[in-house]
Amino acid sequence: MLPVSRQMDILLDGTVEVIKAEDLERKLESAVREGRQLRVKQGFDPSAPDLHLGHAIGLRKLRAFQDLGHRVIVIIGDYTGMIGDPTDRSETRPRLTHEQVIEHAVTYQEQLHKIIDPDPEKLEVVMNGTWFAKMSFADVMDLAGRYTIARILERDDFTKRFRNEEPISIHELFYPLMQGYDSVAIRSDVELGATEQKFNCLVGRELQKAYGVEPQVVMLLPVLEGTDGVRRMSKSIGNYIGISEPPREIYGKTMSIPDEMITRYFELATELPPGDVEAVAKALATEGTNPRDVKRRLAREIVALYYDEDAARAAEEEFDRMFVAGGLPDDIPEPEIVIEGQADRDAVWVVALVKAAGLAKSNGEARRLIKQGGIRLDGRQVSDVDFAVSLREPVLLQAGKRRFVRVVPEKVALEGG
Repeated sequence: MLPVSRQMDILLDGTVEVIKAEDLERKLESAVREGRQLRVKQGFDPSAPDLHLGHAIGLRKLRAFQDLGHRVIVIIGDYTGMIGDPTDRSETRPRLTHEQVIEHAVTYQEQLHKIIDPDPEKLEVVMNGTWFAKMSFADVMDLAGRYTIARILERDDFTKRFRNEEPISIHELFYPLMQGYDSVAIRSDVELGATEQKFNCLVGRELQKAYGVEPQVVMLLPVLEGTDGVRRMSKSIGNYIGISEPPREIYGKTMSIPDEMITRYFELATELPPGDVEAVAKALATEGTNPRDVKRRLAREIVALYYDEDAARAAEEEFDRMFVAGGLPDDIPEPEIVIEGQADRDAVWVVALVKAAGLAKSNGEARRLIKQGGIRLDGRQVSDVDFAVSLREPVLLQAGKRRFVRVVPEKVALEGG
């Protein structure tokens, strides 16, 4: 292992707050002296299928711990995910079923390996249902008895909702206890989290003390704003860039961020050295610099980080073809689809077609997309939700700027009317 002073320099780089830095140094010294690994934890709730660039900030820090010889424990919150983190929420989240959470969790484990070293000596991935599913109600009451309502209500989001007389469900109060108990269960030395997770991570420290476990160090990392440039990147908001999305999606979404976010994305979403990020900031402040050109470099950097340089160049070329030259992507999918409630191939309801093609999750969403001008048929905007489409010849459907589906008659089945 590297000397502790060098490890501290690497690990503290880019952090917002460490509770407490002297404890981290002490733990590192003990690990070096005893020849053991620190157990470094971060949890992810699979409330949606994608890990995004905001998650990647913590994942890259976990990778730094691995590269220094320590062991990373990634907690997949199959039980906490059924509640959903109430942080920054003004209302109760809709509850997910365990089946929905598990389906998302499978994709998480695949995506982790884009950043995390899969070596089993350096990585452990565990679902927190491993311990929560075994708890009796007596165990749950014991856990609840280790913390007070007064402390829980110190959370800003709970306090605001309580003062505004907005509902707070009892199960939401369990979320910080459950995240904290994860730290007890795995005996973590360090927990990583975004700054918004400070309360939950500190609950972990308190519960570890209550259960006789040495308290973890909490390392807080910056929050990345989403593609809107205002709210934090979030799966539930939909302003995110997934690390496993196709290169053209990553490139296109990056090109959509506000110009004032370019430097921040270089800092938090790429691996450029600080000096290079400073050079980018200076270039943007220079008269005559076109932010679009700098943003193109940013988009290439991000695509290359999760794919490779060839994929980045291809994504840029496709972006130019689609949005600069007005062309189309090379690999437009031609899925086999089933359109329900339709019997006449010469008059298929456009709403049903959009849903069946996978461009909307429901007829209601398809209607909204059409009313908002977000659907094109063979290049022409569809504005009438009652429009009928003939499927005797192939048709090209487009949703938004980057989603295309070619509907081929031979691959379409109609199911009654």
